[in-house]
Amino acid sequence: MTIDTLSRLQSNFILNTDSYKESHYAQFPPGTESVFSYVESRGGRFEHSLFFGLQMFILEYLSRPITREMIDEAADFYARHMSGSPFNREGWEYILERHQGFLPIRIRAVPEGSLVPARQVLATLESTDERVPWIGQFAETAILRAIWYPTTVATISWHVKALILRYLEQTADTLAGLPFMLHDFGSRGVSSLESAALGGAAHLVSFQGSDTVVGVMAANRYYDADMAAFSIPATEHSTVTAWGEAREVDAYRNMLDRFARPGALLAVVSDSYDLERAVGFWNRELRQQVIASGATVVIRPDSGHPPTVVRRTLEQLAEGYGTTINGKGYRVLNQVRVIQGDGVEYASIAEILAEAERAGFSAENLAFGMGGALLQRLDRDTQKFALKACAIRIDGQWQDVFKRPKDDPEKASKGGRLTLLHNPEFGAWRTQRVELPVESGWDEALQTVYENGATQNQQRLAEIRARADEALAMSATG
Repeated sequence: MTIDTLSRLQSNFILNTDSYKESHYAQFPPGTESVFSYVESRGGRFEHSLFFGLQMFILEYLSRPITREMIDEAADFYARHMSGSPFNREGWEYILERHQGFLPIRIRAVPEGSLVPARQVLATLESTDERVPWIGQFAETAILRAIWYPTTVATISWHVKALILRYLEQTADTLAGLPFMLHDFGSRGVSSLESAALGGAAHLVSFQGSDTVVGVMAANRYYDADMAAFSIPATEHSTVTAWGEAREVDAYRNMLDRFARPGALLAVVSDSYDLERAVGFWNRELRQQVIASGATVVIRPDSGHPPTVVRRTLEQLAEGYGTTINGKGYRVLNQVRVIQGDGVEYASIAEILAEAERAGFSAENLAFGMGGALLQRLDRDTQKFALKACAIRIDGQWQDVFKRPKDDPEKASKGGRLTLLHNPEFGAWRTQRVELPVESGWDEALQTVYENGATQNQQRLAEIRARADEALAMSATG
């Protein structure tokens, strides 16, 4: 497949679906005028999901109209690909002529950065032209993918932030370093550039440290951020081992010469040969240069059992640089810190933080680099996402649509036209049918973000972050 072919496939929305969707236009009951659907997380690893990412999809895909060339390309493909199902050229040409190629659907969604419990409606999708009522369900594949992946990454990142926050509140005098305590190392571990962009941007709802360049660029572009995240000079094993084992200390000294300045941060992976010996170099041969530079040097142990290795590194660095006892009674290293970037995921972060606390070290001594477990080691079932039809209008009358699998009650879906309500005083959420009145104290939580080609209620990263941090504060006090 050439780059040009891949680019065409990405831009042709008629091909951005599952094969069987092409035949669904002929499967709805006679008289069907509209189909109404919803997206939810049915639970999973975490009880709450942090909603994020739909705006990127709308701006990149739904803001691009269907063209006659796209219709022709899709017609040729489906004629050869689908057996016994004529391509719906009439429907797509109607969308082209009547709607200038934009999808006649309405998408409403909870504001991005909202932390919503499982089994609550996160977004709804409704077709708006009775001539093409199938169009919303046709878009299911692309829209669900656009929601579940970045929302799951944002959810993991947010819950890690909540975990680190708890340890900082127990062991540190300040929370100032929290936005930089989980760094995105995931770019090389994902399956595509687009995954790195979507997942990398999702991480930046909760944190401001990243080495996933395309994720930072996506957040800047789609969420109007000036600079969504930051990084620092850091070694990799090749830039250390290129000096050879006999000159390992010279590799570290070169880092100090090149990058150590007053107030600067630099990170140095130190396990290329023998971590304990390398930390000894930092404690002895390089100690005076580190102190004189005014920089903070972050030592990265990168192999072994993470809780044990991190604790040993903290204790060894404490011998070389000393510590200060903070107001909570925990030790804070002078001028050096530790970042763990190997084997990092939610559970191991909890183990490392607990081990550091047991050793008397404040969580502020630590940072984490998370790669595959942040951007790749997840799927749609991590939070059990689904998009389901819940109502249909036939000959002017709305009817409930739902499923109730006898052998799997967990897969039961909701019926009726639905919306989401929020009680800001108590931080509560409730899914409700749209025709029911909204009780006092509850607010309509969904807002229209796309309708018939028009993008609405665009959000900036700053307000999304503020919303996520408000949920973090409520979780900490609640």
